[in-house]
Amino acid sequence: MTTDLTQDPQSAAVEQLERFGLSSYAARTFVALASLGTGTARDVSQASEVPRTRVYDAVDELQDRGLVDVQQSSPKRFWAISAETASRTFEHELQHRTEILRTALTELEPVERRDEQRGVWTVDGRTAVTDRVVEFFGSAEEEIVYMTVEDLLTDELIDALSDAADRGVSIKLGGVSADVQERIQDDVPGATMFESLWIWSDTPAGRLLMVDREKTLVSALVNGVDASPSDPRSETAIWGEGETNSLVAVLKAIFTWRLDDVDSDP
Repeated sequence: MTTDLTQDPQSAAVEQLERFGLSSYAARTFVALASLGTGTARDVSQASEVPRTRVYDAVDELQDRGLVDVQQSSPKRFWAISAETASRTFEHELQHRTEILRTALTELEPVERRDEQRGVWTVDGRTAVTDRVVEFFGSAEEEIVYMTVEDLLTDELIDALSDAADRGVSIKLGGVSADVQERIQDDVPGATMFESLWIWSDTPAGRLLMVDREKTLVSALVNGVDASPSDPRSETAIWGEGETNSLVAVLKAIFTWRLDDVDSDP
């Protein structure tokens, strides 16, 4: 569980430093030095409850990461880099590690992804579902049909829809209020709005998506109609891909009559 920053900034800082790969002693030593400015092993031990004999090992670890400088005095004194510099250091490290991961995973992917995915796949959590929707928007070549409740239509998704429209993808959007429709049409002028298939407020439905009529996703607010979309655990989804995929076939049948009506409008 993530520590509440406003309640305990020291514990929050230690927790995040450990997530960046520092040992517990090193993280606690750095946080102690950050609050002290400079200090000896004794000062650090008293401020951090790190055993004095282990402070030196922790400082060596921090020095290897460029986080601490050492004054060769008697006794030795230690100085921690500023919060801004430390944050920038970890940010660059994270970007570097992320790029290595992306490159490695890309090389491991099959040359061509299978268009047909047998069965349906489950995604849990609002963030994960949103990521999947954004990915599906990015893969669209011809058409996106998307129905959703207003609270789940974020700026990130609107930007992804706008990018798809710029590629020439047809955008059809339903299930949102007039105010949100106006906002969408400001950012995605070519989007076509259509009436929802049902009254969403009476259901726990979250989203319905169909991309190029061969990739579909449907989600629900797992705590029912009263689920809070701000709760990252409150949404779960299933998706399928391929013309003969069972979920695709079912949702295509549900959408077809409505899409035909939309396509036939003058």
